Amino acid sequence: MPSGEDDLIARYFKPLATDPGALGLVDDAAVLAASRDDLVLTTDAIVEGVHYLPGDPPEAIARKALRVNLSDLAAKGATPAGFLLTLALPKVDEAFLGPFAAALGDDAATFGCPLLGGDTVSTPGPMMISVTALGRVPPGRMVRRNTLRAGDRIVVSGTIGDAALGLDLLQGARANIADEHRAFLIDRYRVPRPRLSLAQAVRDHAGAAMDVSDGLAGDLAKMCTASGVTAILDATAVPLSDAARAMLAGEPAKLARVLGGGDDYEVLCGVAPGQLDLFLAAAQRAGDALTVIGSAEAGTGAPRWHDAERRDISLSALSYSHF
Repeated sequence: MPSGEDDLIARYFKPLATDPGALGLVDDAAVLAASRDDLVLTTDAIVEGVHYLPGDPPEAIARKALRVNLSDLAAKGATPAGFLLTLALPKVDEAFLGPFAAALGDDAATFGCPLLGGDTVSTPGPMMISVTALGRVPPGRMVRRNTLRAGDRIVVSGTIGDAALGLDLLQGARANIADEHRAFLIDRYRVPRPRLSLAQAVRDHAGAAMDVSDGLAGDLAKMCTASGVTAILDATAVPLSDAARAMLAGEPAKLARVLGGGDDYEVLCGVAPGQLDLFLAAAQRAGDALTVIGSAEAGTGAPRWHDAERRDISLSALSYSHF
């Protein structure tokens, strides 16, 4: 007789397991077809009350759970191959699971990343969702974070700080901004935009790359430390959305929040000067915006941020940290 867990999987997640290697989710493992490509693996968990708020829509939670992992694949220059899902649920809630599974299936199809398997368990709470994503790159072509070199230009995709400001708004921050700006910032917090359309350009032209998840300043510092270099950054060059600019206009001190708040899920790259124009052109063809914000330099000190007058900016909190 099928268990409650079997029924849950069959009802909500078997329809998402479209890859033949998933075996219809009736086995204890999946089979991923071999190829000449290298396999790239990444995993991230999101926890209720930590990475999303209890009142967030189930559709947004599902999309965030998958997309934060797809962002990692994009920054490695990888193409999605599939994902594993672990759900730790306080209870079986059909009002949650129905739209959650529908949105997850929609994203899996949109990004070409089918469900391959996973696990469901009960928990006293809070809810936890863990995704392990698998991607492919040509042999030896995964772009690493520890290969930034002195002289490389520091480049970032999209806009920075939107998600952190959106979380502030959800948590009650006051801001004299238009309703459409408020809605935009909140949506950026709830639903990341993985830059998979940049994956090939990253692979072809970037010397080093990582995704921005814990905060631009902190993640750049991690890249510099791993690579044994430092960097000088122009804070005024950091790309901002109109909504973020509107919020900063009323509270300029929030610049530190923008640079260190996290949840951006943009791609941060180091690009050799001779590859920069090619990279920018490839990104433009892919429909993605890239911005040069500084340069890597020889040395082992912390990256330095400058304002419009080239004065140093002190950032007390470079990034989000769990511990």
